[in-house]
Amino acid sequence: MSDRNEQRLENRLKVHRAMHDLTQGELARQVGVTRKSINSIENGHFVPSTELALRMARVLKCSVEDLFQLPESETAASL
Repeated sequence: MSDRNEQRLENRLKVHRAMHDLTQGELARQVGVTRKSINSIENGHFVPSTELALRMARVLKCSVEDLFQLPESETAASL
């Protein structure tokens, strides 16, 4: 069983960014962070704040749930 304090999300940020033909740098500028932050989120090294997740969803014209999901094992374990 994984540590409950460990934050992990599956994400489709790179897919949605590509659908809008945006580079990491372009998305970063539009949401007010660095390109490295976008890269870290896409690679699962950083979990964005709620505010940042909402900003990215707005720019990418989708819901936060379209971008980020809990891993299936954690979803099933919490039921």
